[in-house]
Amino acid sequence: MQNYERKMKVALDSDTTVVVTRFIPAPQELAFDVWSQCRHLQKWMFGPPGWTMPHCEMDLRAGGAYRWGWRKQDGEEMFITGVFKEVDRPHRMVSTESWGGDWAESLNTMTFTPEGEGTMFKLVMELPSKAARDAAIETGMNDGMQMGFDSLDTYLSSPS
Repeated sequence: MQNYERKMKVALDSDTTVVVTRFIPAPQELAFDVWSQCRHLQKWMFGPPGWTMPHCEMDLRAGGAYRWGWRKQDGEEMFITGVFKEVDRPHRMVSTESWGGDWAESLNTMTFTPEGEGTMFKLVMELPSKAARDAAIETGMNDGMQMGFDSLDTYLSSPS
């Protein structure tokens, strides 16, 4: 059995693109499902300590919308909304992503490729400008995503 590194990799492929890759220790279908079903997302994508994900709505089809919301212990909330442009289970999802306010909308393409005893996950985020890309990176996105992947590993390794 090959041992895959579980460290997320981030590359700035162009002035407007961020590429995130990470091995997920699960078969392709499950790797896709943990990213596309609220019953899974709410158990692992809850952000830093003190946050939960009480809001999760998804219409997983081309043209369908999603809305994910997190709540901090003090009641502060934040939301992501978007529209699915393409859904090809268990291979690929393409969607918009908006944090609202002054934040630029991104176009996100997620692919799930079988690799060994798991799945290689790849997220390509396309933003409208270098300034928007840099602003997204400066939010601490990398640390937050790494925490999410660590939480996903724990979720996948726990008994169902």
